[in-house]
Amino acid sequence: MADSDQDVWDALHRHLKSIFDGDVAAYKETTADDLALYEWWVTPHRQDGLDFHLYMLSHRVLGDSVSTRYDLLEPRLQRYGDTAIASYAMMISSKGDDGTVRHKTHNETRVLIRRDGRWRVVHVHKSPAYAAPRTG
Repeated sequence: MADSDQDVWDALHRHLKSIFDGDVAAYKETTADDLALYEWWVTPHRQDGLDFHLYMLSHRVLGDSVSTRYDLLEPRLQRYGDTAIASYAMMISSKGDDGTVRHKTHNETRVLIRRDGRWRVVHVHKSPAYAAPRTG
């Protein structure tokens, strides 16, 4: 039986929740070992594998999920058999120690593949979400 689009979104949200919860086991279950990703604010180069993110998760670099939430704006899913491409603007809202809530937004594309009956993230590409300057 083929997975529905909702099955892909559920797998993606489980993956994202594992990041915000610092849940290393769930992250490993929802991410391919050969992950490739671009995070423009970390480095202008591709990062391969899980090591960097396992370090970040184990040190709870994103804080805790109680004071941080994410919303996916303008979500779009493209399906090609056992491959799915999810694209959206991710808005992260965080409550600071002073009680002020701050929002940060960036664009994301996550590619998932179905392997052994489970959806796993294999590629991530993030870009800034700001207006491009006019050209010519």
